[in-house]
Amino acid sequence: MILNHYVTYLPFLRLMDTIDKEILNQIQSGFPITKRPYLDIGTRLGLSEKEVLDRIRALKEEGIIRRIGGNFDSRKIGFTSTLCAARVPEDKIDTFVKVVNEYPGVTHNYLRDHEYNIWFTFIAPDMPAIDRAIDRISQKTGVRDILNMPAVKMYKIRVDFEV
Repeated sequence: MILNHYVTYLPFLRLMDTIDKEILNQIQSGFPITKRPYLDIGTRLGLSEKEVLDRIRALKEEGIIRRIGGNFDSRKIGFTSTLCAARVPEDKIDTFVKVVNEYPGVTHNYLRDHEYNIWFTFIAPDMPAIDRAIDRISQKTGVRDILNMPAVKMYKIRVDFEV
């Protein structure tokens, strides 16, 4: 189960028509950086700006699109990032996820079938800021077993899902 963030979609939740699929293909890797990106997408697909916005709104309401946002290379802008894994008791999962998602530096948050069942990525100006945030999360939730696993080497893989 995916709990948070980025232009991601769950393509099997409903039957999408070819226009919805084309919109998803456009926004995941060809999103225009312009004043009116939805007009530009509409122009590419032969739709009005309103039609594109209405379809994206519907896809978001249905949970197919969770978020539309940019990806930045945190190191190039002077930030650091880490992958965290937490061992969260079943009865605390909802609270833990809610608290973690309150932090703007959290970019992904996943429930995993693993002893460490919640995994999330965190970006901040420096590692001490991440450490402080993890401490606050632990204090707010009572979850003490949170691993902080900063990347030793960065691998960036581009993934596009043809819908």
